[in-house]
Amino acid sequence: MTFNIHHGRGRDKQLDLNRIAEIIAGSGADIIGLNEVDKYFSKRSDNQDQIGWLAKQLNMQHAFSPSLSLRFKKTAPARQYGNALLSRYPIVNAKSHLLNILPGIVEGRSILEATLQINEKCLKINVTHLSLNPILHRKQTNFMINQFINSSDPTIIMGDWNMKPESRDWRKITHEFQDAWNIAGKGAGFTYPSLRPRSRLDYLFVSPHFRVINVDIITNNPKASDHLPLKATFSFC
Repeated sequence: MTFNIHHGRGRDKQLDLNRIAEIIAGSGADIIGLNEVDKYFSKRSDNQDQIGWLAKQLNMQHAFSPSLSLRFKKTAPARQYGNALLSRYPIVNAKSHLLNILPGIVEGRSILEATLQINEKCLKINVTHLSLNPILHRKQTNFMINQFINSSDPTIIMGDWNMKPESRDWRKITHEFQDAWNIAGKGAGFTYPSLRPRSRLDYLFVSPHFRVINVDIITNNPKASDHLPLKATFSFC
């Protein structure tokens, strides 16, 4: 599942990470990519380590990739904001790729790259949140394709892509990876905004190793974030 949680602040302006945890638990998803996650960032999220709290609450393993990292006091933890991963399977490796093409000028972006162990097989998971700027978006898309195209392991790339289906960058990524919604989704697949959605911004892309069984948008609590979660079931060999 991929879910932009808007640092736990819902459409009703309330900060409530419990709602996010309930949606994840209710989905039954084994692997969850999260965008807009705060880690000791500011008062807007009660200076909380959100991914650490969610992992403990849900009894899952986790990894984090800061897109923005600020430090004002040597003794205080860094204030961070970025992408995260929750997994019921062991995370055997995780690293972050910064996509700060114009650092200090535009919002930082990153990719969380993780390796999961599922029985005797390795699964590559990549979680990202791409720029709204078309030029930066294109560079970030190209980076990901070049980074992951030659992987021999089953690979999933998921997150908030800030793009429309059939766009230039969508065509680039789907030349190499399957768009899960295009294969098994019904309807337009809109995930944003969560109330009266009218855009498909969130995607699950998978390598040819996968068979897409089904894909759904979770709508049971649309006030929990400004995006709706996108969930898919895959089999792979």
